[in-house]
Amino acid sequence: GLANYILKQGGSDYKVAIGYDSRNNSDVFSKAAAEILSSNGIKVYLYDDIHPISLLSYAVRSLGCIAGIVVTASHNPKEYNGYKVYWTDGAQVIPPHDKNIIDEVLKVKPEEVKMGDASKITIIGKDIEDKYMNDLMGYLVNPDIIKKHHDIKIVYTPIHGSGYKMVPMALRKAGFTNLTTLEGAQPPDGNFPTVESPNPENPEALQIAVNKAKEIGAELVMGTDPDCDRMGCALLTKDGSYMYLTGNQIGSIMAYYLITNKKNIKNPYIVKTIVTTELARAIADANNVKIYDVLTGFKWIADVIERDKEGTYL
Repeated sequence: GLANYILKQGGSDYKVAIGYDSRNNSDVFSKAAAEILSSNGIKVYLYDDIHPISLLSYAVRSLGCIAGIVVTASHNPKEYNGYKVYWTDGAQVIPPHDKNIIDEVLKVKPEEVKMGDASKITIIGKDIEDKYMNDLMGYLVNPDIIKKHHDIKIVYTPIHGSGYKMVPMALRKAGFTNLTTLEGAQPPDGNFPTVESPNPENPEALQIAVNKAKEIGAELVMGTDPDCDRMGCALLTKDGSYMYLTGNQIGSIMAYYLITNKKNIKNPYIVKTIVTTELARAIADANNVKIYDVLTGFKWIADVIERDKEGTYL
């Protein structure tokens, strides 16, 4: 269905990037999707291993793809898997593309599915990783603060997900020198054997990391979900216990930090969703920064970025 919709766009030499996470059979499903697209004459860039979802968005944009696919079920229980479709801006599809793609899917009979031709599949990996990481470092807001606090003790867990390689790489490249990672204790595994649910916003999912932090006296605990677009944190308090932060608290801290550190920005703005704390609005208003309120999901934030060319997205 996606292949047919792409081919109806009226152009030629279409490209699609495909990524996947650590869920059971994600690699199998992603290879099947790649083969179907290739068999329909569409060039495919398929990642060689599990990667954070941001690497798929990056591949779509940097390789000039019309679409992207991630095989994942995010932070849902182990029984699930799913299929997210992205468009040219590197964000998940919004109207009219979402409905139009599903319309094409519903028209397809199983016997019409083309397979067997992998000639248009290119494997990607370290080349895109390195390019992404170099670009990412260009967004560091205040490297001097990292230098000052470079030895803060951090414990990171991928919770059996796709952040196991790229998150430690990013932290170390940014300049943090005292990082303990739990990819050995909680390696990529679609059965998520050490947690009830791989959602890092649940304290239970961070328990092994917090136990390690207590053992070594770490100040910060970080965890990411299977597709690595959701983060949980715990902080060491003065009485020696660990305080878990909610997503709203993490977002508010980050918004405040970016707004107060990024000076001399032309028409700065931030974007929040309708389920996000109104504290974000208070922070923006107090600093004369514009704020948008959108529907839930990064795709709607990306839509604002795409449309507001006069402002600067923080």
